[in-house]
Amino acid sequence: MTRASLDKQPHEVASMFDGVAANYDLTNDVLSLGQARLWRKEVAKAVGARPGHTVLDLAAGTATSSLPFAATGAYVVPCDFSLGMLREGKKRHAWLPLTAGDATRLPFKDDVFDTVTISFGLRNVQDTDAALRELYRVTKPGGQVVICEFSQPTWGPFRTVYTEYLMRALPPVARAVSSNPDAYVYLAESIREWPDQPALAGLLQKAGWSKVAWRNLSGGIVALHRGVKTV
Repeated sequence: MTRASLDKQPHEVASMFDGVAANYDLTNDVLSLGQARLWRKEVAKAVGARPGHTVLDLAAGTATSSLPFAATGAYVVPCDFSLGMLREGKKRHAWLPLTAGDATRLPFKDDVFDTVTISFGLRNVQDTDAALRELYRVTKPGGQVVICEFSQPTWGPFRTVYTEYLMRALPPVARAVSSNPDAYVYLAESIREWPDQPALAGLLQKAGWSKVAWRNLSGGIVALHRGVKTV
């Protein structure tokens, strides 16, 4: 299996990520032209982790995204359904409680986490609505969700250039830096097909989240959505 299809069968997506786990973080930095680190910093600010807080970092991959939360003294659980990613993460961060789990059937009790967050993983889940409901279920009343995901650039001419980069420039760059470039063709296609900012906000509200809002990063290439589980 070299890549997943856009119907996002879980075993296909997991297998694809297993195959790119070793170089995944480096490849992301290259393909995002260094913006990935900036986006992670913005997620950390939005999460606002602190000592005594519990954070679920879903689609955590190798747990690189979990490190800023752990550094604050919060208890963070990196969770992913790619065992290859988790094995790579365990080599690097053996002290973190990396956990295998499917976003649509999370292995946690109700009302456990102060914050649930997922970065660049929601669009790879087969059932987005089910995942958003599961995130809601495991969040404490008064807790929040923070979603960082690729979105739609807000300026029309830039949106056109961006789409051209995704489908024309990204595959050859991926061939140069990735062990599985076909996986990044799927990722480019999944970004192009993903709902825009207002549409994702609507899905969050449908799943029960309140005070839903978003903030654009990098001109809308990425959007940071937030919501609250009201008491």
